[in-house]
Amino acid sequence: MAASTSSIRSSLLSCPKLSDPRLSGSVSGHRAVLSIRRRRLDLPFLASPSISLRSVPNRSRISASAVPVMEGTPQKTDSRVSTIVEVDLGNRSYPIYIGSGLLDEPDLLQRHVHGKRVLVVTNTTIAPLYLDKVIKALTHGNSNISVESVILPDGEAYKDMETLMKVFDKAIESRMDRRCTFVALGGGVIGDMCGFAAAAFLRGVNFIQIPTTLMAQVDSSVGGKTGINHPLGKNLIGAFYQPQSVLIDTDTLNTLPDRELASGIAEVVKYGLIRDADFFEWQEKNMQALIGRDPSALAYAIKRSCENKAEVVALDEKESGLRATLNLGHTFGHAIETGFGYGQWLHGEAVAAGMVMAVDMSRRLGWIDDSIVERALNILQQAKLPTSPPEIMTVEKFKTAMAVDKKVADGLLRLILLKGPLGNCVFTGDYDRKALDDTLHAFCKS
Repeated sequence: MAASTSSIRSSLLSCPKLSDPRLSGSVSGHRAVLSIRRRRLDLPFLASPSISLRSVPNRSRISASAVPVMEGTPQKTDSRVSTIVEVDLGNRSYPIYIGSGLLDEPDLLQRHVHGKRVLVVTNTTIAPLYLDKVIKALTHGNSNISVESVILPDGEAYKDMETLMKVFDKAIESRMDRRCTFVALGGGVIGDMCGFAAAAFLRGVNFIQIPTTLMAQVDSSVGGKTGINHPLGKNLIGAFYQPQSVLIDTDTLNTLPDRELASGIAEVVKYGLIRDADFFEWQEKNMQALIGRDPSALAYAIKRSCENKAEVVALDEKESGLRATLNLGHTFGHAIETGFGYGQWLHGEAVAAGMVMAVDMSRRLGWIDDSIVERALNILQQAKLPTSPPEIMTVEKFKTAMAVDKKVADGLLRLILLKGPLGNCVFTGDYDRKALDDTLHAFCKS
């Protein structure tokens, strides 16, 4: 049964080096807002064993509409904000600011700070680069703001309860109260942990996301998924908890290692495969610009990814069905991260291999043609991402990890698979188990 998303209002800034006419907008030079509005849709999230997401050919879900940034709020004319994507969740809606040099604009952070106490959560890699700048932005011209910080070890291996307790320890020692604000400064691990800490501390305090990796900017900082890993499975402990805002300073990508950049590109590719064929075609034409760190290409990829993510989150915040489609390749990928050891591969690397496996399974089921398989494989290879799991992964390791995946319902493993033309997918448990077994055996030696 299909669930199609409704049209939305948004802005589309033209990008100098992005020549595809389908992806250019008519509001070049303007700051603009993407507003995702929830509609009454016939989305059988709970009633159906499968959900399909269909892409409408040649349609742009982004229509040009320039409106003042933060309507009703005075703005400086020299603001560096190039785009604001608004995630519409009623009274819990929030903006995603995207632009270069945003950490040098104190008002963008201060307007979302509630109370007088702030706790910045960061890690040993990011703290020397950006912590002082963020503290300055939080306190500039406002002596009433008191900022504390906690610096955690860096890496997926530390996304656990023991490390999370360090955040609570610092918050309690600093006497943070219910009007305090937590600030997540870092990549996906920091964002997930800080958000979970904010959700749990005093039963919920405000928090702000400042993602500094491409992975976090295009995916994990948006949508309110927070949590930590368990030895038996990734992200099994957590909560849905939305931030007050997401501030994406694209300049932070200048210090991002090439491997981390490629990891983030995996999530960008995902959006094209599952719901945005035009975006995928743009990626095919601009992948060299992305891995070459072209600022215009990166800015556009971040904006388009956030638009896609925000639209789905506004329609299905708690992942009743539609939002699960954003997890293409993640069931296989999470199994790789769990079986290989957290931190051995970056999240995007595991997801890339997982997407190839999901695409392979889709082909075995007869749901897609060979051309989509070839295009998916080619674009991930161009991004210098893995296209098969590490040799240590066995069929048994995959099955053990997948058995406790969050998408298992009543003992049934549901998967996100491609079906139909490029840009179409399903979230379903209704598939031939032999196809899954054949895919696992094709990619594993034992």
